[in-house]
Amino acid sequence: MDTAIAVHKIKEIDMTAKKIVKLSNILCIISVIALCYWVFTFIVMNVFGLKVFRKNLTETFYLSILGILALMFGALITNIMFNLTRIAEKHNSDTTDLKQTNNKIILICFIALFPIITILLFAGDYLTANKKECMLVQSAESIVVSNKNIIDEIINYDFTKKWISNASTKLQLSSKLDRNYKNISILVSDSIDNVPVFLIFNSYDYTTKDSKYEPNKVNFIFQSDIKQREYLEKVFQNNFLEKNFSAYDGNYEMFYPIKHKDKIIVLYFQDRQQYGKIGS
Repeated sequence: MDTAIAVHKIKEIDMTAKKIVKLSNILCIISVIALCYWVFTFIVMNVFGLKVFRKNLTETFYLSILGILALMFGALITNIMFNLTRIAEKHNSDTTDLKQTNNKIILICFIALFPIITILLFAGDYLTANKKECMLVQSAESIVVSNKNIIDEIINYDFTKKWISNASTKLQLSSKLDRNYKNISILVSDSIDNVPVFLIFNSYDYTTKDSKYEPNKVNFIFQSDIKQREYLEKVFQNNFLEKNFSAYDGNYEMFYPIKHKDKIIVLYFQDRQQYGKIGS
């Protein structure tokens, strides 16, 4: 009788150990899968420079790796301990619960999630860029509608100390009114020795630093790439007034042409964001 009770207790302990081993196996698999997805997501976001989540969600994502590793190592240690205990008691004759068809389905689902994650990340980056574009467009329209006096004064471009100082002052004023104006500049078309150039003016007033300062057009040349030059040539030569927005690796820029009394200037917005716009 005592032997039967002892055998029964051993079976109960063995069944409990089997359940714990099975649970730890599941936790190990889940943590390994989560780690694979985490690494994949991290690589895609950094390689392609995607800005998807706001600061708090991005930091939570980076810190989640610690929780995943803790879960994986904890489950692994538990699995090893109970497996060693069962082996010491008797030979383990466990059978596999999952059938081959189920394994195939799980493997397909595991692989299919990688392109889904990639699509979601690019979609999030697109939404972030779209939100930023809307903000910059609203800021530009606000200048045109609410600050017509500023436009009236700077639209009459003339490369003189007076105009440069006045434009810088107006841009400084605008930057105090809206944080989206902080990195706003003015682009105009000019020439140096009959060579067409685009000049850029920002809120920094060079004339106040030195009363003897004489502006030189070369110091104000806008360094652009081919696409930017082609766009600006269309604006100033063909009266092309469509805005141009671009985003890459957290860098956002927008050209916003303004035509007033047959004269054209371009508001040039720049911004740099480390995080996206998705999330609370």
